[in-house]
Amino acid sequence: MIPDINDDDIQSVVDVLRSGMLIQGTNVEKFEKNIANYLNVKHAIAVSSGTATLHIALVALGIGSGDEVIVPAFSYVATANVVELVGAKPVFVDIDIKSFNIDVNQIEDAITEKTKIIMPVHEFGLACDITEICKIADKHNLLVIEDAACALGANENGKYVGSFGDVGSFSFHPRKAITSGEGGMLVTDDDDLAEKFRVLRNHGISYKNGKMDFIEAGFNYRMTDFQAALVNSQFSRFENILESRNQLAQIYLDQLKDIDSIQLPSYPNNKNHTWQSFHILVDNDRDELIKKLKDNGIGTNYGAQCIPAQKYYQKKYNFDCDGMYPNALTAFQKGLVIPVYENLKLDDIFLISDQLQKLMDT
Repeated sequence: MIPDINDDDIQSVVDVLRSGMLIQGTNVEKFEKNIANYLNVKHAIAVSSGTATLHIALVALGIGSGDEVIVPAFSYVATANVVELVGAKPVFVDIDIKSFNIDVNQIEDAITEKTKIIMPVHEFGLACDITEICKIADKHNLLVIEDAACALGANENGKYVGSFGDVGSFSFHPRKAITSGEGGMLVTDDDDLAEKFRVLRNHGISYKNGKMDFIEAGFNYRMTDFQAALVNSQFSRFENILESRNQLAQIYLDQLKDIDSIQLPSYPNNKNHTWQSFHILVDNDRDELIKKLKDNGIGTNYGAQCIPAQKYYQKKYNFDCDGMYPNALTAFQKGLVIPVYENLKLDDIFLISDQLQKLMDT
C-alpha cells in the first residue's frame, strides 16, 4: 500500500511548516468543513486518530463500567479495545461471510438490559446494513456509533455512511483513500455532543468570553495543522481516487472470477464500495500463500482480526469462537488482502492475478 501523495500535497505541508503555526488551526477547520459538507452533517471534529474518535465518542456518551457495547466479531481490534478502555464490555456478534459486516439477524439476540450502544463497522469500505441497524437501535432505545474508519465515501441508498447513526467515525491512516498520516474525524448532527467532542479532544478546555476553563478531564487528541493540510490537498481529488480504486477492483473481479478456490468480495445494488481493502477468502493455507506471494515480490496480508480469538479477549472472556463466531473466525483464518491503491498499474494487477492463479493451483 503506497499513499497517493503528490508534489502539491507535499508543498501544502511545507507551507504550514514554514509558517510556524503547527498545531490545530485554520487547516483543521477547513478539513472539518470539507468533511461536514461532503457528508451533509452539521458537525465534523478532527482528532489525532481513528481510535481516538471512538474513545472520545464513548466517553462523551457516558459509557463505562456495567455497560455493554455491541461490536462485530471481525474488525480491527481497536473497535473493541476502546470499549475495554472505558471500562465497558464489548459484546461480539458474528458477521455475514459474504459482506464481512456484522450480521444484523444476530444483533437483537445480543441485546441485554446493560446494552447502551451498537457500534457496527463498515468493513473494508462496504456499508453494513446500517438502516436496519438504526431501526433495531430505535426499537431498543440504543445509540449507534458508526465505525466508518475504512469507508469515507461509502453509501447505502445514496446516503453516506457516518451520517446514519448518532455518531460517525472516520480514519485517515495511510491505508485509507486519503491520509493525514494519522488522524480521525467524528461527525454528528447533535450540537451538544459535538461540543463535548471538542472539549474532550483538547484537555477538557471550554472557552467562554475569551477565557478558558477546564470543565472535563480531557485528552490531547488534536490533529496538527500540517496533517490537515496534507489531507485537505488530497481531498480535492477524492472522488477521482475512489473511482480509480473502483476500476482496479473491477479488473480484479474479472481476472479472479474463475478461480474456484477464491471467494471474491461482493456488494448489493443499493450500496457502493470504496475498496479500502480488496479482501478475498482462500481455500489454501493463507499464511503460506502470503509467504509465497512475498517471494514473488507481492506484498499481501490478512485483513482484520477475529477479535474474540485474540489473546487478550481469550484470556479475559474465554470465548468459544468456533461455536459462537464461525464466520469471523473463517474470515480471519482464510482472509487475504491483495494490493489495491491508486498508483497500482494494470500490468501489476495482471501479474498479481496470474501469481494467485498459479499458487492456488499448486
